Formats: sequence, C-alpha cells, structure tokens
Amino acid sequence: MPGTTLGRLRIALTVFFALDGFIFAGWVVRIPAIKHQTGASAGTLGLALLGVSAGAVITMMLTGRLCRRYGSHVVTVICGILLSLSVALPPLTHSAVALGAVLLVFGAAYGGINVAFNSAAVDLVAVLRRPIMPSFHAAFSLGGMLGAGLGGLVAGHLSPTRHLLGLTFIGLVVTAVAGRSLLRQQPPKPPERAGGAGPGSPRRLDGRSRGLVVVFGLIALCTAYGEGAMADWGALHLEQNLGTSAGVAAMGYSCFALAMTIGRLTGTTLLERLGRTRTVVAGGTTAALGMLAGSLSPSLWAALIGFAVTGLGLANLFPVAVERAGMLAGPGGVAIASTFGYGGMLLGPPAIGFMADWFSLPTALTSVAVLAAIAALVGLVLHFRGDNPRTPSRKASRPT
Repeated sequence: MPGTTLGRLRIALTVFFALDGFIFAGWVVRIPAIKHQTGASAGTLGLALLGVSAGAVITMMLTGRLCRRYGSHVVTVICGILLSLSVALPPLTHSAVALGAVLLVFGAAYGGINVAFNSAAVDLVAVLRRPIMPSFHAAFSLGGMLGAGLGGLVAGHLSPTRHLLGLTFIGLVVTAVAGRSLLRQQPPKPPERAGGAGPGSPRRLDGRSRGLVVVFGLIALCTAYGEGAMADWGALHLEQNLGTSAGVAAMGYSCFALAMTIGRLTGTTLLERLGRTRTVVAGGTTAALGMLAGSLSPSLWAALIGFAVTGLGLANLFPVAVERAGMLAGPGGVAIASTFGYGGMLLGPPAIGFMADWFSLPTALTSVAVLAAIAALVGLVLHFRGDNPRTPSRKASRPT
C-alpha cells in the first residue's frame, strides 16, 4: 500500500477518534441540564446513565463480528452516522425511563464505533510496523477536551436540544468527509500476511492466545477503572476532603485529562524506545504512585500533581492492550479488550462509592492505585512469557 494512501488512512481514522471524543464530551457536559429536564433524582439518573455503558457492552461483541464480515471501515462510517444522530435524542426525553432507553441507542453506537475504528487502527499499525496506537487515542482525548470546552461555552446560551442538534450536524458533516476517504481504501494487510489472515481477519486461537487476549482485556479494565474513578470522584475528593472550592476542584480532572493527552501524544516515541512490556510496567507503577499521592496527600498541590502523574501513567495502557488483543484475534480481540475496559469504567464509580461509605473516599480512591499496580504486574508476567521489550520498533507490532 503506497505511503500516501496509508497517510490518508491514518488521517481519516484520527478524525474519527477525535469526533468520537468530541461528541461524547459534548453529551457529558449537558447531563446536569438533562437531569433537570427529566426531573430525575440522582439515583434514577444514575440508572439511566447505565444505559450508555450497557448499550456499549452489548454491542461490542456484535461489532467485532460485523467488522470481520463487512470490514472495519464500513462499520466505522455507519456507527459514526448512528452516533451523530443518537446524540440528539437525550434532550427530547422527559422521564428517566425514556432517557435510559435512548442512551442504550447512544451507547450502542458509541461502543460500536470504538470497536470498529480500533480494529481499523490495529490493521494500520501492523502494516506500518510502528506503535502509533497512542496517537489515535490522543486524538480521542483532544476531541473530548474540545467538546467539553465548547459545551461549557455554549451551555449558558443554547438549550441542550440546540447544542446536541449542533453536534449531530457537525458529526454528520465530519463523517461524510472522513468517511468518504475511509471507504475508498481497503483495510491494509501486513506484507508477511498478504496471502493469509491479517489482523482484521478471523482466525482460530489456541488456549494460550485466548488467555493472552483476556489478559490484555484485564489491563484495559484496570486502566478504564481509573479513568472512570477520576472523572466521577476526583473533583469531589478535592472539594470534600481538601476543602477546595468547586472551581478549584474541577482542576483535578483537568490535570488528569491533560496529562493523559500529553502521555498519549508522546506514546509512540515511548513505545519505540521502551517496548510494550516496559511501557506497561512503568506506566502502571507510575499511575499507582501518582494515585497514592493524589488520594492520600493532605496538600492540594500534591494531590493535583498526583492526579497528573496518574494520567501520565495510565495514558498508554489502554491503547497497548487494545492493539495487542487486536493483533492476536482481529476485531474479536478488540471487542473483548474493549468490553473489559467498559466493564472497568462501569465498575469503578459505584465500587468507589461503596468503599467510600464503608471506609472513606481517600481510602476508596487507593483502589485505582491497586489496579494500576496489577496492570504493571501483568505486564511483568507477559515479559516472562516472551513479550520482548528489546524487539526493534519496526517489528514491535507483530503478534505476541
């Protein structure tokens, strides 16, 4: 596949990653207004919001099969259209039950596009023989920051209906432009597999390979647990336990998200220098230490630094896990790792809530450090199973 074509493919996929983060963040910042509109209590809103995760998890395994049958590029474009249309549905509801129902649709589109474009990215990583997966996830993070920032600016001027309809329009236009480029190109195949099964092709897995896919899914779970915990509980910890104002408390997640974005932007260089195993071990260890400081320090600045260090540590764990699962099992592997990841994001906030009731919120937040340390330990075990960090970068994307 010519370099120019691969470059266009990389740009198109990057746009879809960014669009996904942009639309999702745009929806998230309007949750308080939707809560008021539906008259939902905190508890019933929480149940309705589970529709996003439930829809995503239910759809992910199906999307893996659709990618094998129709191709990841086609499925990415279709899910991009569905995501753009479904984000306009929540402000049209007037009860928690109706909100939960439309969020199932939104979550299904969100989960589907995540499996589809990650599968397409795995194919591209394999043919380029460079660990560029973090750059795609950096685009998602940047899109999310842009979507949240724009949402904050327009929240006082536009109703949720107009705002989210605007996201629908933007999403459809971007999908039409980037999708046209994506659909013109077949998923690339690595040269050594040109006559056989490529990363996106179905394959028979032995017991060890299946076990490795689950292990990579476990790393994704540990990472997503931390992301969900920081999003839902980080600001509350700063406000409740360190006595900061609401505005200052919001800086906690901003520090975490910005650090994670920076970590992903530099992730390719890090992976080329350290290899995947050492990146996972170092990242998990860094995140564990950062979260211990962020959750247990009595100082605001130490907590903010700890949150930032946690973001840097977690930044590349999920991209590495999804890429390796996809290299082993194609779209099905991506679906499994992504499902584990969403499971972690779904498990994290309520688990921390229960632990905070039993012990305290700072103690509960240390569970993020525990799972990050588990991810580091898993990476260390994978090293002993032959995942060699000294493998040259141009061979780094071959299957374990």
